[in-house]
Amino acid sequence: MFRLTQYMRELVNPTPVRHRHGPVKPVVIWNLTRTCNLRCRHCYTTSADVPFPGELSHEQAMSVLDDLAGFGIPALILSGGEPLSRFDFFPLAERARELGFRHLSLSTNGTKLAENIDRLADLAFDYVGISLDGIGQMNDWFRGVDGAFDAALAGVRACKAKGVKVGLRFTITEDNADMLPAMIDLCDAEGVDKFYLSHLVYAGRGNKNRGEDTERARTRKAMDQLIDRAWVAVAEDQPLEIVTGNNDADAVWFLRWVERNFPSQRAAHVARHLEAWGGNSSGLGVANIDPQGKVHPDTYWSDYTVGSVKDTPFSALWTGPDPMLATLRQRPRPLKGRCGACAFKDICGGNTRIRALQVTGDPWAEDPACYLTNAEIGVDETDRVTVTPFRGKSHDPEHRFL
Repeated sequence: MFRLTQYMRELVNPTPVRHRHGPVKPVVIWNLTRTCNLRCRHCYTTSADVPFPGELSHEQAMSVLDDLAGFGIPALILSGGEPLSRFDFFPLAERARELGFRHLSLSTNGTKLAENIDRLADLAFDYVGISLDGIGQMNDWFRGVDGAFDAALAGVRACKAKGVKVGLRFTITEDNADMLPAMIDLCDAEGVDKFYLSHLVYAGRGNKNRGEDTERARTRKAMDQLIDRAWVAVAEDQPLEIVTGNNDADAVWFLRWVERNFPSQRAAHVARHLEAWGGNSSGLGVANIDPQGKVHPDTYWSDYTVGSVKDTPFSALWTGPDPMLATLRQRPRPLKGRCGACAFKDICGGNTRIRALQVTGDPWAEDPACYLTNAEIGVDETDRVTVTPFRGKSHDPEHRFL
């Protein structure tokens, strides 16, 4: 995640740069279930409103919670599918709160929040992130169910009425990109605390619908709109926080904006903060446990499994000798092509490796969704990797992880 507002505040109130030291404990995103009452076009778990076999039992899930707490992870995000669709969601969430995780979040489609708001408010989640991918019918088409927008908006309002910190997560594609300004206006109108612009990742249905990804010029325009709005919030001390996810080129685009609008000393200060952040954190600062208990470098790496918490505690898997985790933790990573030659790879960390894997078969090839030009990243002119529409796995390159 790129915390745009946080780094923008460095232009107003500079702070010392803090570097990571020693092993990093990851934020764990735990997909509690694959079951979901919606059918979203970008869903990386390809969820549906049916039961799925092999998911963790209640006892296994409770054991996972104990291990995560003992391991000392900095944050736990309960996700899905739709996490409230899991049969024992509330006992699990109550146990997570009892264990005292430093940060406990809920990632949801929002449609079940209003009917459960009293129990959810009692859990005192630090943050509830709600996915909305447009206004009205656009969201309902994107998410596959009529009425999804109204139900999610009712969830937003229920959270705000109970004093729960709430954010909206918007995945941008060619179909809904024009609604970005309206989504930010919605945040203002409803008093939403955070807006999260997510770029499309080619995983699950997101891979099947990768032909709907935004063209690079449209992404650049969207980022300009977002930066302009974020600067208004920072300059006027407004509460809305703006972040982006799944395209770490956003940090470089922001730095270029800083260089155009602020003195060189201030730009250099921001650059040092961005380099300390380091961009994509799959396998290092982010981890995933899927509904069946398999551990992955992040939520989009379903084709690569480190191990299963049914057999081995997460803490042991994450600190074990897995070769892909070791490679993802290298700095610099063994990037190839224009990503390997990029002048800003210390900032973006190579961006989202799964898009490279899906399109080329090589997780270290260039990320085809980087919207910066060759000149902007200091590389020689070369042909770009082309994102071809999905025609079935047999038409895509075989995955070569190591």
